[in-house]
Amino acid sequence: MSQDIKQLRVKIFDELSKIVDPEINTTITELELIDEVDINNSNVKIDLHLTSPFCPAVFGFKICQDVHDNLLKIDGVDDVKVNVSNHFMAEQINNQVNNSPNPKKPSN
Repeated sequence: MSQDIKQLRVKIFDELSKIVDPEINTTITELELIDEVDINNSNVKIDLHLTSPFCPAVFGFKICQDVHDNLLKIDGVDDVKVNVSNHFMAEQINNQVNNSPNPKKPSN
């Protein structure tokens, strides 16, 4: 792993550690909700799960949107895809978050 990727990974985890599950006021890193972080050049894919398969959807949407938006603020990250699994509304959350505006990409 190159030094640039290592530094970017540290920045990503720094941002992830700021995101709080609003229902229980604990960070998603403390809750160990991040399953995988995949970095491919300036594109980042985050696989995560929520605290339970029936976590209130509003909190699931909020957490995933925060992951998407916060990581896009990092220099060197141009695109973020969030993949939540093991939740009753995973498909809807993934679709909404991954189709939300990305200020770093021109809209079609």
